Amino acid sequence: MRKILLASLLLASALFAGDKVYKLKLASTWESTTPVFGDEMRDFIEITDKMSGGRLKIKVDYPSKHKSPFAVLDFVKTGQYDMGFTSSYYYKGKDPKAMFFTAVPFGMTADEQHAWYEFGGGKELEAKVYDKYGIDVYRAGNTGTQMGGWFKRPINSLEDLKGLKIRIPGFGGEVMAKVGASVSTIPTGELYLALETGAIDAVEWVSPAYDMGLGFYKVAKYYYTGWQEPNGETQFFVNKKSMQKLPEDLQAVLKSAMAVVAERAMVEGYYENIKLWAKMKSEHPDIEVRSFNKDIMAALKKASDELLDEEAAKDPLFKEILDSQRAFVKEAREWSKISVDAYIRTAE
Repeated sequence: MRKILLASLLLASALFAGDKVYKLKLASTWESTTPVFGDEMRDFIEITDKMSGGRLKIKVDYPSKHKSPFAVLDFVKTGQYDMGFTSSYYYKGKDPKAMFFTAVPFGMTADEQHAWYEFGGGKELEAKVYDKYGIDVYRAGNTGTQMGGWFKRPINSLEDLKGLKIRIPGFGGEVMAKVGASVSTIPTGELYLALETGAIDAVEWVSPAYDMGLGFYKVAKYYYTGWQEPNGETQFFVNKKSMQKLPEDLQAVLKSAMAVVAERAMVEGYYENIKLWAKMKSEHPDIEVRSFNKDIMAALKKASDELLDEEAAKDPLFKEILDSQRAFVKEAREWSKISVDAYIRTAE
C-alpha cells in the first residue's frame, strides 16, 4: 500500500510544470536517536522528497539544535519553524484542552481515539483549539497503550506513592501529584541520569520499543503496566501560512507523507514492542512486571475524574471535548470488549 501511494503521488507530482524547490523547517520534540521517533523523521524527509520529485525539502532540527523540546507549539505559532513534531499534551500548561488529542488517563485506546478523531468530531474539536494559534494539526503516529513506568521500589499501596519522585508528563503527572507523588518533567536525554543519580525514583516513558534503548531497566527493576496513556497520539503542527505558500500539489504531498509516516511509526512501534518484550523476558529476567492493585487504580481514576471535572467547570470548550470523549468511549468500549478483548480471552 505504501509503495502504491508513493508511486502514484510521484507520478502526479511529475505532471506539474513548476520546478521551484520549496523548503520547510521542522522542530522535533525528540532527538534523532530516540527509538521509533527518530526513524519516523528520517522516513518523513525521504518520503516527502521522493513524493515531490525533489520539489519539497524538509529540514529537521532536533532539541540538540533548538534547545527547547517543549516549545514546539510556540516555534510553529510564531513562524520560527514551519512545522513541529511533538505531542499535544506537552502544551497543557498553555491550553489544558491540548491533552485530549494525545491521551487522558483511563481514556480511549488507539483504535477508539482514531475513530473518535476522524469520524466522531475529534478533528473538528481540535481545530477549535488550535485555529487561534494559526496551526493545522495532523496525526503523526500512535504509541498504543503505554506502560506505567519504571520504579526503583515496588508500589504496594497509596502510601508508597506519597513523596515518590517521578517523571511523568501531561495530565497523568497531575493525577500522580493529586495522590501525593512529587512530579517532574525532564527531557528525554536526561532521564536515565536522573533515575540513576536518584534525582527521581521512577520514570514513565512509553513501552519496551521506546524504553529499552534508554536503559531504565539497569537501575529500576519494577516495570508497571499502564493507566495514564491508554493510547499516545503524536502530532505534526503546521503553520497555516507556511502550508498556504505551497502549491496545491505539494500541500497534498505533504499531507500524504505525514499520513504515511504516521501509520508506519505506529506499526513499527507495535512490532518493536513485540520483539523487545520477548527479549526483555529472556535477557533480563530480573525485571519484574507488575500492575497497580485495585485500590491504587481506583484512587488514580477518582483523582483523574475530579481534575477533569474541575477544569470542565471553568472552560466550556474543555467540557465540550470531555463530554464528547466520554460519550464516545462509553459506546466504543462495548465493541472493544466484544471484539478484540473477547477474542484474546477465548482464543488462548
